[in-house]
Amino acid sequence: MFNRVCIIVLDSVGIGATPDAADFGDEGSHTLGNILVARGKLDLLNMYELGIGNIEDSRLPKTQKPRAAYGRMYPMTRAKDTTSGHWELMGLVMDPPFKTFTDFTESLLTEWLKRAELGEKWLGNLPASGTAIIDELGEEHMKTAAPIVYTSADSVFQVAAHEEIIPLDKLLRSCEIAREMLNEEPLVGRVIARPFIGSPGSFSRTKNRRDYAVPPTGRTLLDAIEENGLSTLGIGKIEDIFCNKGVTYVNHTTNNADGITATIEALNSGKHELIFTNLVDFDMKFGHRNDPDGYGDALEYFDSRLPDILAALNPDDLLILTADHGCDPTTKSTDHSREYVPVIAYGGKAIDLGTRDSFADIAATVSEALGLGQWDVGKSFLCEIE
Repeated sequence: MFNRVCIIVLDSVGIGATPDAADFGDEGSHTLGNILVARGKLDLLNMYELGIGNIEDSRLPKTQKPRAAYGRMYPMTRAKDTTSGHWELMGLVMDPPFKTFTDFTESLLTEWLKRAELGEKWLGNLPASGTAIIDELGEEHMKTAAPIVYTSADSVFQVAAHEEIIPLDKLLRSCEIAREMLNEEPLVGRVIARPFIGSPGSFSRTKNRRDYAVPPTGRTLLDAIEENGLSTLGIGKIEDIFCNKGVTYVNHTTNNADGITATIEALNSGKHELIFTNLVDFDMKFGHRNDPDGYGDALEYFDSRLPDILAALNPDDLLILTADHGCDPTTKSTDHSREYVPVIAYGGKAIDLGTRDSFADIAATVSEALGLGQWDVGKSFLCEIE
């Protein structure tokens, strides 16, 4: 057993298309491998030392003596979104997955505008890139004060608004109302507030994004941890993804740098049995914007901070690096991609974990590591690394 576990989700850092990727329009996606090809280099010396390049089909440089256990995991949930990815990591597999949408009905939007007191007109209501749609509709939004509504290949209802046109508190309240309306039929995985600032031709999204997910549809490992009197600290958007269920303490950081710092501080504090961090920049700033250079820079920045994370670990700690889906920035799509995700487990034996059948192997492993017994979904690899 381990006394403490730290899970860091490198949001969208996929490691190769799954066999069913073509069903999602993602054949050929390989977030890490294609970034390496596009940039010509990817300096991740610390992650290479742990063994990320030794994962099957990683396309990254291998090391002769990995310092950690390494492998890849298949998403059992037939989806590629943030919510179901994180839920599966915590042992909850969705069947069926969330529905996705190409638009929302006029009656739903009309009722939403009425309840939110946002006028009578909306803009958009189509699948779109978040940065592209504010470039396209931002000026009209500023003239009319009509909120910009859009979706994607994920199950999302997103609302973009200029902070000087629709104040942040009103935007957030409108998304809370939308969340209430979208909890049943149609059931939408996440409602996301997307505030932005600037002027036509130079709009930029702010750090005030807020995600409103549905509560988990079943019991997760976080619930089990809480039921057993242990403590979970959620860093980043973890609280949003799980609607605070099983998240004992929260540090809602909004970028990778702050999330990494908060993780190190939490490790040094010794207060929590599970530290669960989401680092959002890979996905939000670079994957969805088809920016392989920026994505690579963000990976290299994380790698530069990795020694500090490792130094904060105790001998009886387990560190797990993984992801929730892919978001290959080199493809035409700006959406998530259906990919395997890496799993790096540092603190035990450095072995090849192979290809795992489910993200839920994380929940199964952590449950046993913290002395909570066997989880009913997934296969623990604890005995392999102890």
